[in-house]
Amino acid sequence: MLTLHTGRELVLDWDGGPSVPHGAVAVRGDRIAAIGALDVLRERFPTARVRSWPGVLGPGRVHDGALPGAPSPRERVHAVLTTGGVAVVAGHLTDPALRSAAERAGVLVRPDGRPLALAESARADLAAFDGDPRAGAPGECLVTVCAGRIVHRRR
Repeated sequence: MLTLHTGRELVLDWDGGPSVPHGAVAVRGDRIAAIGALDVLRERFPTARVRSWPGVLGPGRVHDGALPGAPSPRERVHAVLTTGGVAVVAGHLTDPALRSAAERAGVLVRPDGRPLALAESARADLAAFDGDPRAGAPGECLVTVCAGRIVHRRR
């Protein structure tokens, strides 16, 4: 099933790239099928489920630091997901149990902390925030989508 994720603004990357007011990302499986204005994508995909998030939607974040403390490796990885993180720098996953938990959750393991960007055909890794990460004030993470799956949603 195809899902349109939308926010009050869609940001293609957090480093000053273009944005689309009321933009959307069409997600099919673990990939981005299309990016654009919500009304255009609704017309293109009329049967798609629409998930509207009240904040700024953009690429998931890369966690470049020690993973938060928690009782188990799975919970440590989940703590990253709750911040909009969908990737972790490999140097912070030296514990095999932690690395295994990250891989099972679908978290990307990257060689460096370079930020992700949204692009058609790329893996669907998204996050929405109630603040604006571009202004250094992301606020709370409203939702994290990792490889096309909602893995965190603020209650």
